[in-house]
Amino acid sequence: MGISTLADGLARGAERVSGSLSETFFEPVIRIGVTGLSRAGKTVFITSLVANLLERGRMPGLVAASEGRITAAFLQPQPDDTVPRFDFESHLAALTAPVPHWPESTRAISELRLSLRVRPAGLLAGLTGPRTVHIDIVDYPGEWLLDLALMDKTYEGWSAATLATMERRGIAAPYLAQAGATDGAAAWDEPQIRPLADAFTAYLHAARQKGLSGIAPGRFILPGELAGSPALTFAPIAKPDRPGRRSLWREMERRFDAYKSQVVAPFFRDHFARIDRQIVLVDALEAIHAGPPAVADLQDTMTEILSAFRPGRNAFLSRLLLGRRVEKILFAATKADHLHHTQHARLTAFMEALTAEARARADFQGAETASIALASLRATVEETREQDGEAFHCVRGTLLEPGGTRGREAAFHPGDLPDSPASLIAAARQGHEAWLDQDYRVMKFAPAPLSLKPGMGPPHIRLDRAAQFLIGDRL
Repeated sequence: MGISTLADGLARGAERVSGSLSETFFEPVIRIGVTGLSRAGKTVFITSLVANLLERGRMPGLVAASEGRITAAFLQPQPDDTVPRFDFESHLAALTAPVPHWPESTRAISELRLSLRVRPAGLLAGLTGPRTVHIDIVDYPGEWLLDLALMDKTYEGWSAATLATMERRGIAAPYLAQAGATDGAAAWDEPQIRPLADAFTAYLHAARQKGLSGIAPGRFILPGELAGSPALTFAPIAKPDRPGRRSLWREMERRFDAYKSQVVAPFFRDHFARIDRQIVLVDALEAIHAGPPAVADLQDTMTEILSAFRPGRNAFLSRLLLGRRVEKILFAATKADHLHHTQHARLTAFMEALTAEARARADFQGAETASIALASLRATVEETREQDGEAFHCVRGTLLEPGGTRGREAAFHPGDLPDSPASLIAAARQGHEAWLDQDYRVMKFAPAPLSLKPGMGPPHIRLDRAAQFLIGDRL
């Protein structure tokens, strides 16, 4: 290494330290990770959150906003030049169009910087002037977070566990038949591997359609620019007795290791390790509607996700984070507007029960966690109807047809959640195939037309409380 190269490296290191000190003391940065499993509503959450921070008339639960201490809010260029920008303007345009529609869902990582000009509170109010607080919002698919569990696994261990799980699922029968007829000890060629990988990917898509959550490897569902690459072209097979160096088994093993080192590790190193606060969005109602197997799978998935926030249990993450921890984690059950408000406390309790076991076993070392039921964008209104002398609490909205078109307006009573969520969790863990005493239904609603007045963001449910938990203490 030349003297000039060393000097340049030291200079760049000094610049980074100086920039970090400046941000810490003068313009602090809060880096918020937003993730969730497919269809949990990450894109709508970020769009509505940003719109409501820019126009804060519907944010009374955010203390700095209710006290009038946020004097300005504005978007700025994001700090990471290699990460795509979250397309806030296009997503908001979709929700506020004359015929509104839901924006495209998250398929890769993206980022947005929102800056708030905030007057200090308390004793500092008369001593210092307003300061700028930068909020960097990092949007990434929850399926990628599930890949963390792969980092401490071998191909042999992953294959055995995955095949054992698939044996219990009827939808895996086509792949299992194909894999069972495959000789892992034989020499491999690409035309042999591709059909196996395609069949395994088809199984993962079928599992997601069935409402199951534990879908890994995550990039098989959302491959992005890696589609068709060898790192995403492998599948679980039974280990032969003596796999040779050029056998199909060894090539699958090599590609599995490449997926870990070249796909999973860079994401955690470059993005996840820098997150300060995290919100995990969960479509809990869809899992309940899908039945006990989906709820059991969701609970297992939440345990896997939580492993990303307790690095002591994962050697790879321990080496990567070097003691750094996420400070706050919020678990949010989305689409609360699909239930009458009298059911929201039960939905929150279900979220708490869903993560209770995993949180009890986690070592957060001071990280604050909470659960909430919210709707990033309210698509329904509430009403009460009587039938045979009995009152039913309903929600009314425009139904979303399977093709994504807007249907008729309808009132809907989804069924009451139980007083204690333990009954749902117990039925799921006991292996029931259906709920014994209730049929929980879910309807899909299109976004309602919006007419936003100056100073008012989109209507929501508890988005302000979520913002207070995530950033309130730093404002």
